[in-house]
Amino acid sequence: MENIRNFCIIAHIDHGKSTLADRLLEITNTVEKKDMENQVLDDMDLEKERGITIKSHAIQMNYHYAPTTSSGISAGNYVLNLIDTPGHVDFSYEVSRSIAACEGALLVIDASQGVQAQTISNLYMALEHDLTIIPVLNKCDMDSAMPEMVEDEIIDLIGCKREEILRCSAKTGDGVEQILQAIVERIPAPKGDVNAPLQCLIFDSVFNSFRGIIAYFKVVNGTLHTRDAVKFFNTGKEYEAEEIGVLKLNMQPTQELSAGTVGYIISGIKNSSEVKVGDTITHVKRPCEKSIEGFEEVKPMVFAGVYPIESSEYENLRSSLEKLQLNDASLTFTPESSVALGFGFRCGFLGLLHMEIIQERLEREFDMEVITTVPNVSYNVYTKDGSKTEVHNPAGMPDLTIIDHIEEPYIRASIITTSTYIGPIMTLCLDKRGELIKQEFISGNRLELLFDMPLGEIVIDFYDKLKSISRGYASFDWHQNGYRTSNLIKLDILLNGEPVDALSTLTHRDNAMDFGRRMCEKLKELLPRQQFDIAIQAAIGAKIIARETVKQVRKDVLAKCYGGDVSRKRKLLEKQKKGKKRMKQIGNVEVPQKAFLAVLKLD
Repeated sequence: MENIRNFCIIAHIDHGKSTLADRLLEITNTVEKKDMENQVLDDMDLEKERGITIKSHAIQMNYHYAPTTSSGISAGNYVLNLIDTPGHVDFSYEVSRSIAACEGALLVIDASQGVQAQTISNLYMALEHDLTIIPVLNKCDMDSAMPEMVEDEIIDLIGCKREEILRCSAKTGDGVEQILQAIVERIPAPKGDVNAPLQCLIFDSVFNSFRGIIAYFKVVNGTLHTRDAVKFFNTGKEYEAEEIGVLKLNMQPTQELSAGTVGYIISGIKNSSEVKVGDTITHVKRPCEKSIEGFEEVKPMVFAGVYPIESSEYENLRSSLEKLQLNDASLTFTPESSVALGFGFRCGFLGLLHMEIIQERLEREFDMEVITTVPNVSYNVYTKDGSKTEVHNPAGMPDLTIIDHIEEPYIRASIITTSTYIGPIMTLCLDKRGELIKQEFISGNRLELLFDMPLGEIVIDFYDKLKSISRGYASFDWHQNGYRTSNLIKLDILLNGEPVDALSTLTHRDNAMDFGRRMCEKLKELLPRQQFDIAIQAAIGAKIIARETVKQVRKDVLAKCYGGDVSRKRKLLEKQKKGKKRMKQIGNVEVPQKAFLAVLKLD
């Protein structure tokens, strides 16, 4: 165990985590030259296309440590278990799980951009778990790099000494050898007892259609052998460890795994409900007394309905979501039904990008064509008799007459930007009903703004707008900050008098009029014309606040009348009118997927 080091790489998005991981794998010869490519650990097509990390990736490296200074650490071969983590705020749960399996973290900061909001957020997460932090200044070879200035920011942030900050360029490989040495010298070896009862912490899992569910874990105490009878502590289910091993670029089977190592287990589990991230694996014959602490339950922030396009695909969608949940524990879902869309699921996501990625993964990995409804957040509704209900969906709102008041979730948003963009950013946040808590300069002309804002205003298009008005220079991070009473009302969209529950939203009373009008205008552009008029209305309760009409497609029934008496024309028009009326009664209006997504991009 003295020669094992478990560490993860944390950073803001696009600060060079995956490139640094590539260089570490190259220098330790973990990946052969012929297999080497950019973002080698990002194995999803989606990750490579978008240039972002979506999943945490664990891999084991062997490194021969030869000290150049008197570090007090003996020379020899060391096993380094690396977990590369995502940088986007929507995948912060992946980061928290990776941190729970490590003793140290490389905090990577871009020398040209400096400390960003997600850097601070991930750093605090690592400090809460008492991880040893090694600050790394990346992209030092760039012309726009400001190493001295960024080093001052790091010293202010974590209070380290200047000589503890390592400079490198992950692209060229400069300084990466020093990082490997610092990992061995500074990060403590894992603590644990090889002879104690077995305790393994599951931090990830993946579904394989041939081998069942593969769980990734860290051995905290004890030793696990192939063919051991094991038990999952929280579910109480017992299995045989058919195969255990370590995670190289591909899975590599071994006969035993002892305390401190990170590995995988295959035991022929077919049912996804039997594997929970954060569960503890122990022996059947000599079980541990209690499970390992350290995982908080995920709290979804954005809710949206996900429905199959064909109603017969409902069960397939359920099994696809279950398999996806194994690989992404931050996804939650419960069955629900909608008048407009039939049977589907109410899914909880950590943010809009997370929702987009899940939808794309469903299409690519499971061939599921789905319709996603307008995203919204959960509200606490208090009725006049004093009872409280949690509402995730506007369709589940109690009647207006019995509601006493509604509370909506608020967040504490941290925005780091340069002083150039402070005006437009403040305007944006105040338009979204934000309250400025404080602003302070970090260094030079960079400053941090703290706002309290309603989460419901954030989920739709806030992040996109922030990036646009700051030309990409503002970074954004947030955490939940309780609930507050708000003057919210339910806005319904009616098509020919029928409410479309998938398009209804909860909005602030001051915004309702404007929002309803824009929704009607947008739907008028998107709905295809029918043989009859379609009335699009926005309503609050029984009061109609906006209306647009999609005009019918008409056939010219008067084409055959060349003059003659007007009564002949009138007779033909009346006949057509009756037909249109009958058609309107039996016709139904198909709402295209574009219409649901258009609400997100009303501006």
